[in-house]
Amino acid sequence: MEFAFYLAAGVAVAATFRVITHTNPVHALLYLIVSLLAVSMCFFALGAPFAGVLEIIVYAGAIMVLFVFVVMMLNLGPSVAEQERKWLAPRQWIGPSLLCALLLAELLYLLLAQPSGAILGSDTVSAKEVGISLFGPYVLAVELAAMLLLAALVAAFHLGRPEAKEVM
Repeated sequence: MEFAFYLAAGVAVAATFRVITHTNPVHALLYLIVSLLAVSMCFFALGAPFAGVLEIIVYAGAIMVLFVFVVMMLNLGPSVAEQERKWLAPRQWIGPSLLCALLLAELLYLLLAQPSGAILGSDTVSAKEVGISLFGPYVLAVELAAMLLLAALVAAFHLGRPEAKEVM
């Protein structure tokens, strides 16, 4: 069963390499999402399904929301939208789609082969254990991360409002 872990890790490395080397930010974002899904599969293979689901919800979802915020704040107009439509031709989806199909096949194999969820390890990590860890010894780090995210949200709001654009 170690093959599943190494396959997901290989997909994560390949997708991350494409994120770094791609010049188009939209294509790099697609590969970044594939990379985050692959890391999630690594968590599933290690017997931590809760961490895998959190990886998908928090990171892949947050990256997409962040990208939408950036596009909304830039407000580039119809000419850039047409150029982006040309850049996102169907052939650009082949690489991320193949990597995602590989991860989906691996996920189905893992779920059907080991119903317990523990592939490499003998135990699974429950949501209760994660919660006890986060709000036990790591409560200060969780609170600091929450404050940092709140400060980033306030800064993004103030930088993106129309009055601030008129002053500059």
